[in-house]
Amino acid sequence: MSKTSSRQFRVALIGTNSLRAQEIREQLASGLIPLKSIEFYDPGVEEEYSQLTEFQGEAKVIHHPDVYLLEGLDLVFLAADQETNLKFGQLAKDKGYRAIDLAGSFAGWPEVPAVVAGVNDRILDNKKIALAANPHPVSIIITHVLSALARLAPVLRSLAVVLQPASAYEQAGIEELAEESFTLLSSGNYERKIFPEQMAFNSFPLTEKAAPAGHSLKEKQVEQEIKSILSGQNISFSLSIIQVPVFHGYSLMVYTELAENRALTEVENVFKKNRLFRYFPPNSSQLISNKLVAGENEIFVGHLRRDSDRPGSFWLWVAADNLTAGSAVNALELARKILGLG
Repeated sequence: MSKTSSRQFRVALIGTNSLRAQEIREQLASGLIPLKSIEFYDPGVEEEYSQLTEFQGEAKVIHHPDVYLLEGLDLVFLAADQETNLKFGQLAKDKGYRAIDLAGSFAGWPEVPAVVAGVNDRILDNKKIALAANPHPVSIIITHVLSALARLAPVLRSLAVVLQPASAYEQAGIEELAEESFTLLSSGNYERKIFPEQMAFNSFPLTEKAAPAGHSLKEKQVEQEIKSILSGQNISFSLSIIQVPVFHGYSLMVYTELAENRALTEVENVFKKNRLFRYFPPNSSQLISNKLVAGENEIFVGHLRRDSDRPGSFWLWVAADNLTAGSAVNALELARKILGLG
């Protein structure tokens, strides 16, 4: 973030009331992007009406999104439903603005690159790219971890077991977990709408139908996204997602094989010396937990240990808030890159 600019930018956020939108608003309020104006739009607001919100202590109006309202903008964040995001994302090039998809609406579109700041963001130097995708939170977390380790020695292979929070399903997932927990403690009954099994006080793999090979569609999408972001590093990677009864934050048990046998202290220093991470040594009195990472901008790494059977192989525990470190922080960095600020 060393570059400065006297230019101010016109920015818009579509899907103002989503969890992702709320976090990117907080990041934008930090002042790291000099704003000439910021406009808020939400498809839930009817065309003849408007809603009020606030930004940096000032009242702002939320309007229904319309194509003519986006003319003259520099950057648009897409955080609404898929239909809305697809519509305004595909209009970016023709209407002269650049856009960042925050909601995974363009996942798997080869012409829309998934970009992680500091990993593969050089692709944004190509001004012909009008639309970029903020990757899945797990993709952001894992690619940062593996890219950091790759500076120490080439990464041959990595596996991850991912513990997924209810907020992966936006506000509806949070509400279902909260209401189901209350109902069960009150000895009542609750009709599930989001999760296929009881979520409160429970955990299970696969929240959607498995493909013939056993993986869910989401697991395969995230795997492919990670491999695309890390293309050129030739890393073999796979993961499995487990749904757990927590509101926010992804936790991951990660196994990684390096091409060279490195000391634990060398691996520790990879994370200690990188501002993206907060490292906890094995003797730390503080445990890395979802509660600890909530609202934080860093990726927490710790409980590092060597695999005794394979030289150069390590296990580590990783956790991050899916809405901050796993989404909004990266989106802000992409925005700065697109606008020539960093």
